Amino acid sequence: MKKLFFFVASLLIGRLEVKAQSHYPGQHNGKFALQDKLQPAVYSFDLSAIRLLDGRFKENMLREQSWILSLDTKRLLHSFRNNAGIYDANEGGYFDLKKYGGWESLDCDLRGHSTGHLLSGLALMYAQTGDERFKMKSDSIVSGLAEVQKVLNQEGYLSAYPQELINRNIGGKRVWAPWYTLHKIVSGLIDQYLYCNNQQALEVVQKMGDWAYKKLQPITPEQRAIMLRNEFGGINESFYNLYAITGKPTYKWLAEFFYHNEMLDPLKEGKDILEKKHANTYIPKLLGVTREFELEGQGKGDEMASFFWNTVINHHSFATGSNSDKEKFFKADELSQHLTGFTGETCNVYNMLKLTRHLFSHTADVKYADYYEKALFNHILGQQDPQTGMVAYFLPMMAGAHKVYSTPENSFWCCVGSGFENHAKYGEAIYYHSKDALFVNLFIASSLNWKEKGFKIKQETNFPESGKTIFTVESAENQLLTLNLRYPSWASAVNVTVNGKPMKIKQSAGSYIAITRIWKANDRVEINFPMNLTTVATNDNPDKIAILYGPIVLAGEMGTAQMETPAPYSNPSLYNDYYTYNYKVPTDLVKILRIDKVHPENDIKPLAGKSLSFKTSKEGITLRPLYDIHRERYVVYWDLK
Repeated sequence: MKKLFFFVASLLIGRLEVKAQSHYPGQHNGKFALQDKLQPAVYSFDLSAIRLLDGRFKENMLREQSWILSLDTKRLLHSFRNNAGIYDANEGGYFDLKKYGGWESLDCDLRGHSTGHLLSGLALMYAQTGDERFKMKSDSIVSGLAEVQKVLNQEGYLSAYPQELINRNIGGKRVWAPWYTLHKIVSGLIDQYLYCNNQQALEVVQKMGDWAYKKLQPITPEQRAIMLRNEFGGINESFYNLYAITGKPTYKWLAEFFYHNEMLDPLKEGKDILEKKHANTYIPKLLGVTREFELEGQGKGDEMASFFWNTVINHHSFATGSNSDKEKFFKADELSQHLTGFTGETCNVYNMLKLTRHLFSHTADVKYADYYEKALFNHILGQQDPQTGMVAYFLPMMAGAHKVYSTPENSFWCCVGSGFENHAKYGEAIYYHSKDALFVNLFIASSLNWKEKGFKIKQETNFPESGKTIFTVESAENQLLTLNLRYPSWASAVNVTVNGKPMKIKQSAGSYIAITRIWKANDRVEINFPMNLTTVATNDNPDKIAILYGPIVLAGEMGTAQMETPAPYSNPSLYNDYYTYNYKVPTDLVKILRIDKVHPENDIKPLAGKSLSFKTSKEGITLRPLYDIHRERYVVYWDLK
């Protein structure tokens, strides 16, 4: 039953798709008042059913664990307590406590957003690992927030800033995204309830919802239209989730209130109006639309989300799966004109991956799994600095740029907050299932315990260093099950053996290889994708290309000439120093390659004894996975000569 709770819970909030409620009617362990009406093609697994095995993803997760556990609870809660006027000399008081900086500074409108993200990250990490340390830290933060809410005594209002910021938003005055920050807190508290079984978190977040309903009920349609132009994150999604948990129609009213007609209605007509729109303001709106569609089982929500997804992926995204320039969408297909030092905001990818998981569950279309792999490996995996565990706001596409990382105590950008979640939930999209079939979407070393079927399987791989993956059945009951292995669209061939016997493959790339049998313990399936070098051009310039090996974007190593020493970190005196950073790209940087773009293997050769390392024959430039290039310059997009 514990597994079932986590499964349905995580589905509900978009971490692991929600529709599993219909799959297990009446078995919600008291967590949900409503069932989704939409029947999915596939279901996600509870995050606690998956464990990461040794590999690059687990290394990132362990670094993330060290960071989030090092963050001091008192310092995280300080701005909240300050807003409530809580002072306790026995705790060191206001003057002795070192304050966090950056976007958590007391003079920043977004203060408190990181605490919300952290609540989600801790909950996800607890589900992913079962480590009680994450629950203990979570409980202390939730308890502290409950105290602040009680002392504020403002009908359930809870934040690190006064309600005047909300009033400014309602009045159409300049303010930096107060509902965005509240969304992170609401989402974090919901995660705490669902993943950590924290009843106090549910009580606190319901009071926040009750306050919001009273606050927004008197708003006129004209006021609403103005206030929704201010970024509000995915608070519509969170209120739909709270509605599903409680069944209270006031929360559904709130979710519908945050439907942004100006941005969403054109999608119903198939119009791409993304140009110049703030990308991370736009994407979460579709998560709310998708949740409504799942709950109601009808309407145009799925059609709108699918159109938006296809538009972003096909016309506004780089080879890495990331999008935007200076946080905004640009004119469709004009990629080559936006290869700057401020491309690829990490929060955008975080939200696109969330949307992708919803859409995949609706259809089981392999294109969503292909994209998820592309963005996860080429952006999210490489967002984190292996030396420090700090993360990058942008993934620059400018030739000669480099990654600029956060600091442990003086950044707390939005991408730091979403990073708390990104590296805590790698297991969420590896496996899916239908009634009698298991789907393997990602090749990441991991184990799965499908308790309902009494089926355990282990995946061993060092992909993408090798295209080979081994699946070993650790336990199975006497029943017929299908193992669906993703045959990626990038693959030119595949070899599969079952218990050492070659399997004839009838499927083609961009589908699933289905193996149906009564599985037994120690059954072994080996799958191997020979990976090839390919090039992908920008939509608007066929001679501006990126180089890939399989699904992995390769970048040219360009050294550290004229870079700050040590490798650059953010300036603690500035909020948005990732924008002010001068990359000082050397004028003699090589940006041109003489290669055959149709057959790049003729001009790019693997380096002997070095995994995933190549060298161009004519220029002598070393190419390595972009996710593994840190603290030095690189080139992703090249001009062909």
